Amino acid sequence: MPKERPVSAQSRTAWQDDLDFGSGHARPDNQFEFRAREDADLGSPVAMENEYGQKPNSRSDRGKEQTQVAKSKPSGFCGKIGRGIRSLWATRQTEETKGNRELHVKTTLRELIIYIVFLVILCVVTFGMTSTKMYYYTKVMSDLFLSTTHSGGGTFQTLTNVDDFWKFSRETLLNGLYWEKWYNGEDITNPDDLGYIYYENKLLGIPRLRQLKVSRNSCMVHDDFKSVIRHCYDSYSENLEDKTSDTLNHPGYTAWTYMTEEQLDGSGHWGQLTTYSGAGYVQEMTGNNLTSAKALMDNLFSERWIDRGTRAVFIDFTVYNANINLFCVIRFLVEFPATGGAIPSWTFRTVKLIRYVTVQDYFIMACECIFVLFIVYYIVEESLEIKKHKLSYFKNVWNILDILVILIAILCVAFDVYRTVEVDSKLSVLLDNPDKYADFEFLSYWQTRFDNAIAIAVFLAWIKIFKYISFNKTMTQLSSTLGRCAKDLAGFAVMFFIIFLAFTQLGYLLFGTQVKDFSNFQNSFFTLFRIILGDFDFHQLEAANRVLGPIFFMLFVFFVFFVLINMFLAIINDTYSEVKGDMANQKNEFEMGDYFKRGYMKMVEKINFKRDKIVDIQEALKSADINQDQKLEFDEWRTDLKTRGYADSEIEALFAKYDVDGDRVLDSEEQKRLANDLQEQTTAINKEYDDLEKSGNRPGTARSGGSFNDDSIEDSEDDESGTKSSRSGRASSGVSYEEFTVLSRRVDRMEHSIGSIVSKIDAVLVKLEAMEKAKLKRRETMGKILDSITESDGNSDEMKREQMEKLVREELERWDSDTSFSQSGRGASPTVSSGNSSRGVKGRSRPSSGNNVDFIYDRGYQSNV
Repeated sequence: MPKERPVSAQSRTAWQDDLDFGSGHARPDNQFEFRAREDADLGSPVAMENEYGQKPNSRSDRGKEQTQVAKSKPSGFCGKIGRGIRSLWATRQTEETKGNRELHVKTTLRELIIYIVFLVILCVVTFGMTSTKMYYYTKVMSDLFLSTTHSGGGTFQTLTNVDDFWKFSRETLLNGLYWEKWYNGEDITNPDDLGYIYYENKLLGIPRLRQLKVSRNSCMVHDDFKSVIRHCYDSYSENLEDKTSDTLNHPGYTAWTYMTEEQLDGSGHWGQLTTYSGAGYVQEMTGNNLTSAKALMDNLFSERWIDRGTRAVFIDFTVYNANINLFCVIRFLVEFPATGGAIPSWTFRTVKLIRYVTVQDYFIMACECIFVLFIVYYIVEESLEIKKHKLSYFKNVWNILDILVILIAILCVAFDVYRTVEVDSKLSVLLDNPDKYADFEFLSYWQTRFDNAIAIAVFLAWIKIFKYISFNKTMTQLSSTLGRCAKDLAGFAVMFFIIFLAFTQLGYLLFGTQVKDFSNFQNSFFTLFRIILGDFDFHQLEAANRVLGPIFFMLFVFFVFFVLINMFLAIINDTYSEVKGDMANQKNEFEMGDYFKRGYMKMVEKINFKRDKIVDIQEALKSADINQDQKLEFDEWRTDLKTRGYADSEIEALFAKYDVDGDRVLDSEEQKRLANDLQEQTTAINKEYDDLEKSGNRPGTARSGGSFNDDSIEDSEDDESGTKSSRSGRASSGVSYEEFTVLSRRVDRMEHSIGSIVSKIDAVLVKLEAMEKAKLKRRETMGKILDSITESDGNSDEMKREQMEKLVREELERWDSDTSFSQSGRGASPTVSSGNSSRGVKGRSRPSSGNNVDFIYDRGYQSNV
């Protein structure tokens, strides 16, 4: 029994928002949307299919489908929140995107856009912590202490012995630390202006000297020299440190008092020769002026603070420039090896320990907070992927790279918090005790490690872009080439390093005592790499050994440069050629341009669809009034729109909207209002067309296919149709007009393809039948000829030949008559129906197969002759 139609007032209320003609704007989604309804008796022309491509047989089946869809997707506000939260972490590894092209494209683009935002934030944070001012600050301080000459004519860089050290310490160092005169020679009398280097850089606290010594007789003297050499001082080692103190002979000074690393709250240092501990004999430059500092240095010099057991002397101090908010932590190290002499080294660490001062700094802080949120986001994302893929997650190189970036970021965030707290603590102590040494060495050391870690994170983050653009075959050339030749390169690397390490040891043993570049195994290793790149000093090798030096150089260049390096390049080149060839026949995972083109075409089709619906209603408004009484009754309205493919619910809703008095009749005023609304709607559609004309050709209607190529439209429809049923929020109670159009085109193509296939199958069957008949006829003819030969055994050869000719002529005449008969019957060849009415395929005429049959007969004729 058909369902009762709702009254006009109820329909008008129910559909008021869905069909709003009076707004003047086209509703983008559901306006004039064709749907297949449950009313089977109304004869809706739309064939509904569920998401598996099956047609529901009854109203109850469709009701079951709706119930299943409602159960499969959580409804309500909580369900929407759950789906929204899940979509935040949807990636190609957490979603099933292999069989869904559109979902794969959208997921890839979403991942790429989010990652680009993350990369921008990371770069802003990273480059906000550094600037070119750091380099110039370091250069100014290094030029002051490293390039200034002392009375002996040398600098700290050219320091070679104890005498040079004391000249640097008593002159260059003190003059650089204490600026007590203006540039015009006048004394600085204001105490607030004292304690500045270059009048701009505040000396924090006071400088400190620290010495490390080894104990007497820390090494063994050979028996032959014990009577001559009574004392021996070994190279530095922490277990050989001299820890004795002599405070009685040097009252008022701490330079002869040994202090442990814990007492000094110090840390180790990696020097040129070895690693030194944070303990030692310490003397701070009290007085905070040039006079007292010079008196201290003179006392240390006269008391021979540096003796034979001294192995290292450290000079530490820190300066701060408030103009640029930068600290410069400076350390000078002079190592006194057991061989005698002195080896200088230095460290200038320009760091930004006070992070947030200016407006730009607070902007960087906001970016850091966003960066932390991104790290939390990616932690959740990687956790979901690990949960889904288990151990197989770690088989992907990109996943390991993700873990590395996250771990580095977590360490950097933790240090950033620690650094902020520690700097505030140290500055508070420094302000309370300005005459104490300000130890920023540890903080500056880890700040540089922090900067290095951030730099590595940025590098890996940029490399990780290849993970998100791998859908393009061009972007995978590098990874594909390296992956394919990895085994060959591994085998080659073994051979290369065997030869390379052999030359490394040879160079170290031959030239290690005379050439600095070969002074140890490590230097020798890197020197040979420099030779490969063309950075070498041949004359130095020749001077070290006039015979073996040139031989060593020529053999290394021949075997490593000419042979091994070219083998390496050949492996890479051949593999790249193979990859290039394979990619020429390989399609991209998806084309970004095609994706946006399909989106544009969808928009065009949607606009065309709206226009067609308006045209339908305008025509119905003109032609539905059959009796021409200027009153449009609902039955007339329904009958006309039903012929145009509208569902009853849409017909009822549209009629109810303009049937203001509810009498089921549209009078002239109501029809006029409907016509005016349709005209306004048409104007809005034309405006959209004008906007589209600016970006491309004017599209055609949805029915004509528009200005785009039909093949491309059909291809895009094929790609997209498989994903429509899986979209969120879509119920399976019917299909839209766009989907119906897509399905209709696909059915038409299937009909055409099936009809063509059936015709070809019929032709093949006819050919096979003709071939079988030709074989039978050949057998009969050969049998007759053989029978005639056997029956005429008593006849002469001439008679046998005449009988055979006669039989052959009769057979040929009979075949000629059959051929002429078949030719006369070609035009009257019967048609063959496809016979596939169960699938809705229309019967098609099979083309005549007479040509193929005649061809087979002709071939049989020739073979028999």
